[in-house]
Amino acid sequence: MTVLRLLLFLLCLPALAFAQAGSLFPDEAPAVARLLDDGIAAQALGSEAGAEARFCAAARLGSVEGQYRLGKLYLERRRKRADEALIATTLLSFAAQRGHRDAQQLLVNHRPGRIVTPGCFDQPLALADLPPVNRVISAAEAQRYVEALPSERRRLAHLVQRLAPRFGVDPRLALAIVRNESGFDPSARSPKDALGLMQLIPATAERFNVADRLDPEQNVRGGLAYLRWLLATFDGDIALTAAAYNAGEGTVMRYDGVPPYSETRQYVQRVLSFYGSGQHMRPAGRRDT
Repeated sequence: MTVLRLLLFLLCLPALAFAQAGSLFPDEAPAVARLLDDGIAAQALGSEAGAEARFCAAARLGSVEGQYRLGKLYLERRRKRADEALIATTLLSFAAQRGHRDAQQLLVNHRPGRIVTPGCFDQPLALADLPPVNRVISAAEAQRYVEALPSERRRLAHLVQRLAPRFGVDPRLALAIVRNESGFDPSARSPKDALGLMQLIPATAERFNVADRLDPEQNVRGGLAYLRWLLATFDGDIALTAAAYNAGEGTVMRYDGVPPYSETRQYVQRVLSFYGSGQHMRPAGRRDT
């Protein structure tokens, strides 16, 4: 086993449920899916460096999607560095040869030249050193993220945005939760029998009067009702609310804070990195009853 394959294997051990239900790329290995999702979010937030670093890391781990997105980023960059056009067509060629249709389409108008790989391929792969994406996301940036989603998932993200204020939940926080829970996949199912967009378990569905967990609107309404309850319980603290959504409010209360579970701490960090604020910003509007 090569060093790169060993690294990929080790990175893929945690967060198996994330790869199954919480990503726009559920067929990718968990670590790669996380990099791709975070790269897209970084682009929506205007962090080109953050997106570039994550797409490059995904490409180095063998992701065809990572090769395509990094090549597309270089191709569309207004102020290209030396050789970046060649790097772009090289990456797109790699992806196209492995069957990526969007890469093949881009190459119709951009003939590949000599093979030039990006400098990041030659640097040590240290995922912990990736540039942070931790600013408060604006409504416009959140909307750019939503509009970048595939059409069906974009429709469901619009549903989340529409319903969230009715429950007194900031739509940006609701998006962050659904992004982590299901990647806007209404049929997502976890090994713990959590279902749908907001990954409701049977007990939570019963608690908030959800008859059909796979009905997108029912699922979102139930998840938002639970999220509003958690926000009230934890005084709008985003870290504690996210931890409780992931691990249960009883667990957070027992530890008097974010529990020391790797999965929960990663979950909290991803919510915070997307939402940007540690305190909930309640929207104007009424709460459903």
